[in-house]
Amino acid sequence: MGRPLTRRSLLASAFAPHEYAPISPVVSVGGLEIRTDAPPPGIVLRRDLGLIAVAALDGQLIHQAQTRLYETRATITPAGDYLLMFPDGEHYGTGKGKRNTMLAYRSKDRGRTWQGPTEPFRIDYSQHGFIPLIPRGGKRIYAFGTQPIDAMREDRENCPIGFRSTDDDGHTWSDVELIRPVNNPDFLGMSVMRMCETPQGTWLLGSHEGDWRIKPLRTRQYVLRSEDRGRTWTVLPGPRPNGWYVKQFDRMDEGRPIAIGGSNIFLMTRTAEGHLWGAWSTDDGRTWTDPRPTPLIHPDAPPMLFFLPDDKTLAAFHHNRYSDHNYTGLDSRKPEVMKDRSELWVSFSTDGGRHWSEPRFVLANAFAETEDRPFFNYQCSYLDAFADGETMHLFMPHRWKRALHLTIRAADLRRCPTRAVIRQR
Repeated sequence: MGRPLTRRSLLASAFAPHEYAPISPVVSVGGLEIRTDAPPPGIVLRRDLGLIAVAALDGQLIHQAQTRLYETRATITPAGDYLLMFPDGEHYGTGKGKRNTMLAYRSKDRGRTWQGPTEPFRIDYSQHGFIPLIPRGGKRIYAFGTQPIDAMREDRENCPIGFRSTDDDGHTWSDVELIRPVNNPDFLGMSVMRMCETPQGTWLLGSHEGDWRIKPLRTRQYVLRSEDRGRTWTVLPGPRPNGWYVKQFDRMDEGRPIAIGGSNIFLMTRTAEGHLWGAWSTDDGRTWTDPRPTPLIHPDAPPMLFFLPDDKTLAAFHHNRYSDHNYTGLDSRKPEVMKDRSELWVSFSTDGGRHWSEPRFVLANAFAETEDRPFFNYQCSYLDAFADGETMHLFMPHRWKRALHLTIRAADLRRCPTRAVIRQR
């Protein structure tokens, strides 16, 4: 699976002794202070994972970075393996040049054990993340994502969006093909959220742009759309800078499109308003409603939206807390801003994202504050997931340093406790 890393780099990553921070004596869950040495019934401390979580959640640490790692994304390959990828090193937005390396792990036994890491792409620039797409009826895997090519990037993070493909189950990959929308050939942005293929075979990929000259950061959300399997693309709702945004905060980003049946698409987006927002299309992604807030409470952090095993029920993982009503951006040193990412709750929708169930608690960071920045101390965001049988497999870049693989049966996920139940216990 790609080019093996050198023995030296392997020893510096996968086989390095795992570091465990001390456990915090108290963790906040839904506004309740929970002692980690005596959690309520049904909630347990998983010291090995650094989490306090529902008892039905299991998991393992796959990889611990020497410095940092970023978005963990995984898929089930056509041959039935699990393929996990993430960038190891500094975030590409911290500067030009090769700041990180995409790493890959593979499991041949449905996630019980993992082999790796290997380096799947021979490239001289950084990566943002792995957005997997396996079109129906084929065995080709695509890897979409931001392409931080120094000569083509703009400002801190705006870059070309592109994709690679593999026909041997992810062992070797093609060179990158850049997306040049017919109505905006020089489009630059960022893409790291999951995409979708509609029943009509249309590909939809979210992308956003940022303007760091404005404080706090200004962003615009777009959808890249292809009807011919990636040969040509259109950017919606229009060319830059005509993307969607929340007027109050001049922000909207990290949109996640998901096909919800027929020609219907739901787009869930990140905002700084305190809720995840949604937009809908009834014509295969050609036109969209104006975005509006969902009831899901969430800080300036990404949507984490997936199907349960029935392929009908949407599960939206969200942080269910919001502190920054006078939003000052993620550069703020206020710990409360990043503490909002320390909890994961889940809500369900059976009508394509228009109505949502009461949030249910899944997990929270249990490690004490040992990092020098709140951005790293509390990170339980950017969750990825897929269903295999009746089990949900979750992948989390915990504290931007630890790649966790977590599992929970869908039935148990539906039974996770609400805030009222936790309070009663």
